[in-house]
Amino acid sequence: MPTPKQDKRLAMLVVMLTLGTSWAIRGSFGHEFGAAWAGSIGVLSLVLVSGREDWIRNWPAIAAMGAIGWGMTGMISYGQVVGYGKSTDFLNVSYGLLSLFLIGGLFGFLGGGLTGLMLETTKDKKANWAALITQMVAGGYIVWGYLIYQLEWYMTPPRSELWAACLGASAALGWYLHRHHFKNAWYVAFSTMLGAGFGFAFGNVIQVMGSASGIAFNWWNVMEYSIGFFGGLGMAAGVFIRKWPHMRPATLKTHGWAIALLFLFIPLVTIVSTFSYEEIAELGTQLSVSEMQSFYLTQWGLVMGVSVLALIVVGVQFRKLWTGQSSPSQVVLVLFTTWIWYKLLQIIESGVVYRYHFTSDDLALLNIIAVALIWRWWNVHDPFASAAPDKKLNAVLVRLFAGIILALVLLSGIASNTHGELPGQQQRFNIETKN
Repeated sequence: MPTPKQDKRLAMLVVMLTLGTSWAIRGSFGHEFGAAWAGSIGVLSLVLVSGREDWIRNWPAIAAMGAIGWGMTGMISYGQVVGYGKSTDFLNVSYGLLSLFLIGGLFGFLGGGLTGLMLETTKDKKANWAALITQMVAGGYIVWGYLIYQLEWYMTPPRSELWAACLGASAALGWYLHRHHFKNAWYVAFSTMLGAGFGFAFGNVIQVMGSASGIAFNWWNVMEYSIGFFGGLGMAAGVFIRKWPHMRPATLKTHGWAIALLFLFIPLVTIVSTFSYEEIAELGTQLSVSEMQSFYLTQWGLVMGVSVLALIVVGVQFRKLWTGQSSPSQVVLVLFTTWIWYKLLQIIESGVVYRYHFTSDDLALLNIIAVALIWRWWNVHDPFASAAPDKKLNAVLVRLFAGIILALVLLSGIASNTHGELPGQQQRFNIETKN
């Protein structure tokens, strides 16, 4: 039997691999709904490896809140910021990496914070969701308006500056957690922020180094994997270093709405916005009109077939939950069904009907297999530790924050001096050099 320390490490590894792979898949879909789907898969893995009956019984509600938290920051535009990290001078690179730390941190704070808040909901201590949402919307609007329209603090001109809105929403969430003494949720939010923020910036460094090496690989995908991998580390660490109260059972109506969000609304929007006739039409003269129509219909046939099969599996498990049955095997089936569904959609989107060939993106399949093997041979015992004292934990998180900032500054100096001009390079600040 694994020791508690081994239990915790394996549990964290499962969450890291799951969220990392899901976020790498998300690179093919993007925006809020792609991020929400990936986030829900990572949160489902967290529920599974926790081994807690109360969380397993509430898996739809927890996964849905995780999807909302991880998904809302998908509105941020960061393509330009990634380009700053590809620059050849220290100022632009450090600006790019620190901006990516902020953007990734916002993903993590909202994703981890709302997930933690759901986990900390008890019979006697419940969040006022209407008040929280109102405060987050107001905070987002006020901070966005002030920073962008009054101070004109543009992070990524001429792209969208909605990072400021997410910053305001995060501040409102953090203040709410602090005021109402949701300590566990606060620590999960902060630790996930550190993990995802570092992962996004560090992923950009790997992307730059990889591109400069000339090795043919989807280095953008590596950056996406990195934010999920380290974000999963932060989220799992934040959860497993605390003792949690017994979670209040969600109502069947709540679970019903959660299922509709997770397996109907999010997939529907993702599929409709991804699979279009125009994508195949971009092949131009390579295909005749009849061939394009045939490929389009075949593509949609595959999408519908995969989706119907996935919904049948999820529907059967939800029916069991509806009748009062809940077990880890239920979450296992839903997790892997949703995860594989998401991956198969990526394979279909990549052109499996007319031009598919194995790429680095498909290494995600190895991650899925690895997680399945870990789960097959490992029985959860107890990945939780005694709650760390607040003062000690605060000091650790502050040191981690300072250490990450210092590491990113050092990495900026290294990355800016190891390559020449790269495709997609952007300049936020024009540096003039004198001969």
